[in-house]
Amino acid sequence: MTRLIPHQYVERPTRRVVTEKIFGDRLINAVYGLTNETPGHMFRLLTSPRLTDAIGFLVYDVCPPGSGRRVRRAAERMGVNLSECLEPAEALSSMRNLFQRKIRYWIYRPMDPDPRTVVSPADARVIIGDMPAALGLPIKEKFFNADELIGDRGSWRAAFAGGTYALFRLTPDKYHYNHVPVSGIVLDRYAVDGYCCSCNPGAVVKLVTSHSKNRRVVTIIDTDVADGSGIGLVAMVEVVAMMIGRVEQCYSEERYDHPVDVCPGMFLKRGRPKSLYYPGSSTDVLLFQKGRIGFCEDLIQNRDRSDVTSRYSVGFGRPLVETDVRVRSLIARAIPFPDGRRPNGPTDNQKASE
Repeated sequence: MTRLIPHQYVERPTRRVVTEKIFGDRLINAVYGLTNETPGHMFRLLTSPRLTDAIGFLVYDVCPPGSGRRVRRAAERMGVNLSECLEPAEALSSMRNLFQRKIRYWIYRPMDPDPRTVVSPADARVIIGDMPAALGLPIKEKFFNADELIGDRGSWRAAFAGGTYALFRLTPDKYHYNHVPVSGIVLDRYAVDGYCCSCNPGAVVKLVTSHSKNRRVVTIIDTDVADGSGIGLVAMVEVVAMMIGRVEQCYSEERYDHPVDVCPGMFLKRGRPKSLYYPGSSTDVLLFQKGRIGFCEDLIQNRDRSDVTSRYSVGFGRPLVETDVRVRSLIARAIPFPDGRRPNGPTDNQKASE
C-alpha cells in the first residue's frame, strides 16, 4: 500500500506548523490515483453531482437515535468550538446542522476597520500567487486554469490577466458561510457547470487544475465606487467539491437577518455573510487585477517556507504552503496610487470629505 505524504500548514497567530488530519484521505487518494486530467467513465460517476448529493445525504442527514450526542462528540473530535455558535449545542441534531452552523462572527471574527483592505471570505487554509499575463495558460502551480475558472466571459478573463489570486480551502470542520471579502457593486453573477471533485491536497495535485473543472459560482465585484474598497474588480469564485452539490446565495447586511439572493446591481458590504456551502469540503478563489493589492507579508513568508511538508510543494516542485486563516481576517491591502486617485471613483480626500 502506498504511503501517503503528510500535509502540513502554518497556523497564522503562532506560525506553528500543524500536520493536517484529512477526512477520508486514503480512500480519496486511491480514487484519484486511478485518473488523470481527462476523467474516464468511472471517475465521472464518482464526481457527479447526483452521487455527491446521495453521499452527502447519507453522511449529513441520516439521524439515528442519539444523533445529537454523536454530533457533539464529532464536533469535539474535529475541534469545533460550539460556544461560538448562534444556537445552543443541543440544537445541533444532525451533521448537517453542525456543518451549516451560524456563528456570532461579530464577536468571534473581528475585522480590520480600514475599508481599503481585503478580508478572508472563509475560515480556511489559504495560498496566494500571481497569474500569468495570458489567462489561457494554466497557472504554474496548476491549482486552476484561470481561463476555465471564470467561464465563458471573455471580458472578465482579460480584466484579470497578470493579476493575483488567493485560494481558500475549506475543510469539513470549518464554518461554511462565505463572507464578502471587499465592498462594492455586483457587476455579474453566474454559475458554471462541472464536476464535484475533492479539494484534498493530494487529489488536487493528481488531477491538476481541478478547481476550474468543478461546478462553481462566479461573482464579479466593482470596488471602485462610492463606499467601495477601491481595489478595482474582484472575482469571487465559489467552487463546490465532493459531498457538496451547490452554493446557496444568502447575503445579509445585518448578522444573518433577512438573507437575499446576490444579483447584479447590489452593493455588498465587506465582511457580511454572502453564501453558504452545502455539506462537504469546498474552495473559494479570489482574483484581483494587476497592481491593485498587496498580500500580507506573513502569508507570503509562510507560502515560501521550505521547512513545512506540503503536498503542493512536493507535487508542484516548489515551496507552496498554506496558512490557516479565519473569516474576516486581513489578507491584503490596497496599493495606493501616487495622487490618491481611485480609478472610476473619488480621491481619498474627496472620500474623507463626503
